[in-house]
Amino acid sequence: MSTILVVEDSITDREAINRYLKQDGFIVLNAESAEEALQKLQSNKPDLIVLDVILPGQSGFELCREIKTDPETKSIPAIVCSSKNTDVDKTWGNMLGADAYLTKPVDETLLIQTVRKLVSR
Repeated sequence: MSTILVVEDSITDREAINRYLKQDGFIVLNAESAEEALQKLQSNKPDLIVLDVILPGQSGFELCREIKTDPETKSIPAIVCSSKNTDVDKTWGNMLGADAYLTKPVDETLLIQTVRKLVSR
């Protein structure tokens, strides 16, 4: 069973993403900030990370870059899930190493399809 780390400070969005993932059989870990996510990554190596862009402190873009440049975590797929929906945001996410970019409100079917595709690689 695959483990997903969800980095999301919005309770509403976090609960929705958690519900979708758990209903599909994934184990879900949660972090509300980039700092908390990095702490969790020291003791847990999830199979995938779903992260918001707008987080307290360090942004999700900065966190994605940090994860993707660290030899310990660079192979973990990352999905950016954000309300920022411009082509510039999507390009920026891609440049920083995101494996996928989904917009909020997140579509359950698209989220699950994307997670399954990236976890099965």
